[in-house]
Amino acid sequence: MNTHRDDEGKASKGALRRLKKLQSQPDNQFCADCGADNPKWASANIGVFICIKCSGMHRSLGVHISKVLSVTLDNWTDDEVDSMVDVGGNAAANAIYEAFLPENFQKPRPEASSEERSYFIRRKYELQEFLKPSLRIASSVSSNINSSFSSNMSSSFQSKSSSNNLSPALGKRLSSKIYQDVGMTEFVGLLKIKVVKGTNLAVRDVLSSDPYVILTIGKQTVKTRVIASNLNPVWNEELMLSVPPSSSSLKVQVFDKDTFSADDSMGEAEVAIQPLISAASAFGNIGISGTMQIGKWLATSDNALVRDSVINLIDGQVRQDVLLKLQNVESGELDLELEWVPLDQ
Repeated sequence: MNTHRDDEGKASKGALRRLKKLQSQPDNQFCADCGADNPKWASANIGVFICIKCSGMHRSLGVHISKVLSVTLDNWTDDEVDSMVDVGGNAAANAIYEAFLPENFQKPRPEASSEERSYFIRRKYELQEFLKPSLRIASSVSSNINSSFSSNMSSSFQSKSSSNNLSPALGKRLSSKIYQDVGMTEFVGLLKIKVVKGTNLAVRDVLSSDPYVILTIGKQTVKTRVIASNLNPVWNEELMLSVPPSSSSLKVQVFDKDTFSADDSMGEAEVAIQPLISAASAFGNIGISGTMQIGKWLATSDNALVRDSVINLIDGQVRQDVLLKLQNVESGELDLELEWVPLDQ
């Protein structure tokens, strides 16, 4: 989810009304992939509403293919809402992505296993097996696509969009995708990470740096926006990653954005997420109001904590404040706020 999540990036009330109106359309009352009713998640760049089980499979594809947002939990930007509206909803998107489904092909049903969902969703969006062959983009194509090839792809999509009464914007965005081979997996929950601020970050330019943060769990990666010329940046940006059963840590990396050369490292750290998951499993649904401490990740010489990280249950939500001393760098601290989001939420 490489999107801005600060207050300035939030969608306007008018945009959110348009999103709600789009969600209320009959074709958007069912998951675009498995048909489960009342989907509360969406792929903002593909333009479909999906259920929580299929959203995990979309996340595993990577944000370069599918940028997953919760309709109710995430803050949307105007651009993300515009992207959804331009596509027109599930029926419009499926008219492109499922145009060449084989006869008698059975899509996954709401009760399908994670393996069945993974197989279908990867074939549909990453491998593009059900698109018209001339519209497919091979995963081996580099980011430097020949301009004439891109032009032909865009024209073909626009032609098909027109013939099916679909938005040309859908064709343009589909034709610009470059796909990579990534794994797919089931997940046990979602981790919402608020990147709050950095303090005394390292200088990587002449007098300052242009920092941004990358967060990684397994094969999923999200990043914040770049803040120019600031060693004490305030992001207040919320990002979200799904958590596979085998995941035990969140990898945090800070970089300085460079225009003409590779981005410079400004430090890194790892956050153990198992204490948060364990606390959420034990106390996450006891239904109390107020604030109660339910766990703690202790600062030691073996981790990057500046101080002990307390896990609290706040009005039913499991949250953890984490202050990190960045590693492999001369200076810098990073302030994060974590929140565990269970699947049933």
